[in-house]
Amino acid sequence: MVMSLSILWYLVPSILMFACGVYGFITRKNLIAILISLELMLNSADLNFVIFNRFLFPESMEGMVFTLFSIAIAAAETAIGIAIIVNIYRSIGGTDITEINKLKN
Repeated sequence: MVMSLSILWYLVPSILMFACGVYGFITRKNLIAILISLELMLNSADLNFVIFNRFLFPESMEGMVFTLFSIAIAAAETAIGIAIIVNIYRSIGGTDITEINKLKN
């Protein structure tokens, strides 16, 4: 007997991931931690694409394809974000967002 799980069992981890990402994005002062929190939110959105594709349109693959494109864009975004953080670190000697004002001078 195959038991089908409700969509709620798949959405709860996605909601928790997104909530943890928002909390980390708001509370962290380190740029790397903020970037990781942003990636956690993007992964939660990708998980939602896959979940809704599976439950609403199980015969199609649009959600999966869109998720693959989103992962590729997120990887490029992360590479650019890390490059910017490295340049900030070289300029001010840290990755704390409260010290970013030193770049204005």
